Amino acid sequence: MPPIQTISTGFVVAMVGFFSSFPILLQGITAVGASSEQAASGLMTAAIAMGLAGLVLSLADRIPASVAWSTPGAAFLAVTAPVEAGFAGAVAGFIVAGALTVISGLWQPLGRLAAAIPTPLAQAMLGGVLLPIVILPITSMVADPLVVAPIVLIWFALGRINKLMAVPGAVAVAALSVVFHGDLAAYGPASVVPEAIWTTPVFSIPAVLGIGVPLFIVTMATQNIPGLAVMRSYGYAPRSGPMLAAVGGFSVISGPFGAPATCLAAITAAMCASEDSHPDRAQRFWSAAVAGVLYCALGLFAGAITAFAALAPSVVLPTIAGLALLGVFAGSTAAALEDAEFREASVITFVITASGVAVMGLGGAVWGLLAGGIVVLIQRVLGKGT
Repeated sequence: MPPIQTISTGFVVAMVGFFSSFPILLQGITAVGASSEQAASGLMTAAIAMGLAGLVLSLADRIPASVAWSTPGAAFLAVTAPVEAGFAGAVAGFIVAGALTVISGLWQPLGRLAAAIPTPLAQAMLGGVLLPIVILPITSMVADPLVVAPIVLIWFALGRINKLMAVPGAVAVAALSVVFHGDLAAYGPASVVPEAIWTTPVFSIPAVLGIGVPLFIVTMATQNIPGLAVMRSYGYAPRSGPMLAAVGGFSVISGPFGAPATCLAAITAAMCASEDSHPDRAQRFWSAAVAGVLYCALGLFAGAITAFAALAPSVVLPTIAGLALLGVFAGSTAAALEDAEFREASVITFVITASGVAVMGLGGAVWGLLAGGIVVLIQRVLGKGT
C-alpha cells in the first residue's frame, strides 16, 4: 500500500500535469488536422499512455519515473501547418518521433547524436516555436477583454503564491467563462469516454522531416534528457536506454490513436523525487506510480473534457496555452542566448523558426535548426583556420 504522503503528492502531480497542459495538447493535434473526435481520442490515449508508462517504469525500477506527454512537442504542432495527407500525415510523424526515441534508447550512436545537438540551438528552436503562442493572451485580451482579463489576473495572482497552481487556476476560471459565455444548452458529449479512433498513417517526406524529426528533437532536448537529469540530481540512477525505449514504445503504440509523444517529465519528476514526496527516498516511486493511475483515470473523461472545451469562447484555449508556456518560453530563450559562442546561431534559429516559413513542405523549425547548425559549423571551421 502506498504511503499517504505519496498518494497526496501523486494526486497533485496528476492535477498539475494534466490540467496545466491539456489545452496545449488539444491546440496542437487540432492544428495538424485532427477532427473533434480525433482530438478527444488523442487526449484520452495520450493520458493513458503516459499514465501506464509512468506506472510501469516506476514500479519496475522503484524510482520516481514521472512521465508526461510532450508539452513542447504539442506547442510545436500548434504552429505547424498540416501536411498534404492531413492528420494521417501527422500521425506518421508521431510514429516516427516515437520510433526514433526507441532507437536512441537501444542504439547509443543515435542517442549521442541527439544529445550532440547544441543545447542553445535546440532551446532557440523551442523559443521560436513558442513565440507565436505566448503572444496569444495579448491578442486575445484585445479581442475579448471581458473573457480574457479574469483568466490572466487569476493566473498572475496565483503565480505569486504557488506557480504550480497558476495554470490550473486559470483553467478553472476558463471553465467558469464557459458557464457564463458559452452555450451550455449545446453541451452533450457523444460519450464521456471517447472512442479510440485509429488513423492509418500516411508516410511522406514532409511528415517525416517536417513533423517527426522536429518532434523527436524538441521532446528529447526539452523533456527526455532533462527528465533523466532531474532524477540523477536527486540521487537516483535511471536506466536511460530502457526508459527512453519504453516511452518511445508507448508513443509508437498510441500515435495512431492521435497521441503525439510520450516522454519523461522534468517538472513533475522533481515533485515526485523531492523530500516533499516522502522523507524516505525508497518510497518516492509511489508518487509517480499514483500519478500514473490518475492520468489513466483522467484520460477516460477526455470526451467530456474536449466537448466542454469546445463550448469555450474562441479566445480561451489560446489564452490558456500562451500563459501555460510563458515560463517555458522565458527559460528557453534565456538558455538560447546565454552562451556567447552560440548566440548568433541561436538568434538565426529563433528568427527563422518564429517566422513560420514553410519551404518544400518543411516548416520553420526544421529550417531554423538547419540554418543555425550551418552557422555553428562555419564558425568552427573558420575558427580552426585562424
